[in-house]
Amino acid sequence: MAGITPIIMPKWGLSMTEGTVGVWLVEEGTEITVGMPILDVETDKIANAVEAPDPGLLRRKVANEGELLPVKALLGVLAGSDVSDAEIDAYVAAYVMPVSGADDDEQDGPAYLYADVDGLRIRYARRGAAQGTPVLFVHGFGGDLDNWLFNIDAIGEKHPVIALDLPGHGQSEVKLPGTSLAALADFVSHFMDAIDVAQAHLVGHSVGGAIAAQLALAQPQRVATLSLLASAGFGPEINIGYTKGFASAASRRELKPVLELLFKDPTLVSRQMVDDVLKYKRLDGVGELLAALNEGLFGDDHQLALPGLSLAGTGKPVLMIWGTDDQIVPAAHAGKAPADATVEIFDGVGHMAQMERASEVNRLILRHIGG
Repeated sequence: MAGITPIIMPKWGLSMTEGTVGVWLVEEGTEITVGMPILDVETDKIANAVEAPDPGLLRRKVANEGELLPVKALLGVLAGSDVSDAEIDAYVAAYVMPVSGADDDEQDGPAYLYADVDGLRIRYARRGAAQGTPVLFVHGFGGDLDNWLFNIDAIGEKHPVIALDLPGHGQSEVKLPGTSLAALADFVSHFMDAIDVAQAHLVGHSVGGAIAAQLALAQPQRVATLSLLASAGFGPEINIGYTKGFASAASRRELKPVLELLFKDPTLVSRQMVDDVLKYKRLDGVGELLAALNEGLFGDDHQLALPGLSLAGTGKPVLMIWGTDDQIVPAAHAGKAPADATVEIFDGVGHMAQMERASEVNRLILRHIGG
């Protein structure tokens, strides 16, 4: 119906099928601008705000707080003041939720793919536009490709996107190609070979940022641009209590306070998030693998390799994003960015800016890589 914009349950990440409606952040009758947070939604991964796709007045709250609803369900209605209440009523009554699943699967392919890279079975995902230089997302220590659940679809509207589970992480094989940044960067290059990607825009978080920087130094032809979030590799300091604590935690009681260090708001660490990480941590060999990786990257309780300090010589466009309240890698390291880098620092954000300020991060990345 003309003049009416639905607010629907978003699909964040590759596996989301439903979400629980949290608190409405605005009242009916509020003038809404594009990107304005309207209500909170909690998934089995994390809570986040649903943002306005278009401007208008919030004319109707359809979903109730606490409701569990499927992806694409109607949450609310935006419309101008010239649209009558009767038209809003008719729209809500006639709304038919688009079928989610079959068509999406046919268009996008399976949620996850696997590649054999140097004898290791590696999980990855491909989404987004069919043409163009792909964007390759590289997660950090102890993470997986779901760390990008708020980013893959948004960047994929303009570019092909790829996200992988590094060796020993997520659902990739529990084995490492080595414990140095150089070994991990070489592995990412071999992964690109295995999936027939000659060059990519690299987006790296934390240790993933250091891996991306190392790859840009070692094989510059493989890297079009660098977008580095809370990146390791720019200074020796790191919260070794986090990395050691993550590697050794074997129970909910031990793991939850470690995960809370990742966010400015510790309530973002849901019970399901802790359970998912514990499930990974309890796989055979994971604890030993993480301890070895921690020692290889952060021996003597500091970062051993600092590829970020040499990026100026590569000529690669660099975007650096940090949160002022990062408790893992100091935000002061952003001051060591190449002179011509774009640097954005978010107030009141922790180590996970791609989750805590997803929309702003996505806009910065798209602008940086030309989208």
